[in-house]
Amino acid sequence: MKIPLLIDTDPGVDDALALLMAFADPAHEVVGLSIAAGNVGLAHTVANALKLCEVAAVEVPVFAGCPVPLVHAAADAAYVHGRDGFGDTGYLPATRRAEAEHAALAIVRLSHEHAGRLRLVTLGPLTNLALALRLDPALPSRIARLVVMGGAVTGRGNTSIPAEFNIGFDPEAAHIVFESFAHFDLVDWEAVLRHGLSQAEFGRWLTAGDRRARFYAAISRQNRDWSSDRRGTQWLAADALAMAQALDPAGALECEERRVHVELEGRLSRGATVVDWDRRHGHPPNARILLRYDQSRFEAQVRRALGAG
Repeated sequence: MKIPLLIDTDPGVDDALALLMAFADPAHEVVGLSIAAGNVGLAHTVANALKLCEVAAVEVPVFAGCPVPLVHAAADAAYVHGRDGFGDTGYLPATRRAEAEHAALAIVRLSHEHAGRLRLVTLGPLTNLALALRLDPALPSRIARLVVMGGAVTGRGNTSIPAEFNIGFDPEAAHIVFESFAHFDLVDWEAVLRHGLSQAEFGRWLTAGDRRARFYAAISRQNRDWSSDRRGTQWLAADALAMAQALDPAGALECEERRVHVELEGRLSRGATVVDWDRRHGHPPNARILLRYDQSRFEAQVRRALGAG
């Protein structure tokens, strides 16, 4: 029996690659995509999720969620992903529409339908999941495993402050999630920096792949060019690494169990993830922090997702 997988996401170029990985994995069944604002606005992230399902030829329900963070407004990442989140390619919209059910309600419902077996992977801001937790505080008891892409565990983030984008976009939501779950897997931005993909190799995979690769080549071109100008030969796919850890946890070569908090008030550090590395506060660890993942297993998942191996 396949493992039920629920993905909360804000597509987004790297989200798109992660979703293709999940769709292609034979051991998992994606039972829903709950969509938040983040990389770009909600109308675009929902449209992108629907289009990606169409390209991958999967009938996965898409649930529109929160259009804004819980408390404070936040800037998106359109400068990285394009104004529409998919590289401004002007793709023909999907014919299917999102479900009427709100994403937070869908998370609660699916946690009941797949109680004790559901794997939940979050690839964007945690707004939808935080709202679901406020609606149903018992939600974590029904989740078999939570994998979060977010954080910067020693302060090297990808924003103008020592924070990572997903957590920095909605720190209050992240605080609710981190305090509600007794344990979760954390794939942070610093792990992503250690697991870059060769631009040249990735280009060859796109050429060798099928319709998914052709679509992905188009929507990611702007992002890859942006990355090449700033990061050289390595392309970073944060959500893809998180998905690799979610789908194939045996690929993790090194992890650390620590307590992780979210800073909510710092003038220069709001949204930072603060890790009790030396276990000084006496709190039990809530996060299994990925430090090192088998690069060959990661790349094999990416190739399969593109139809290139």
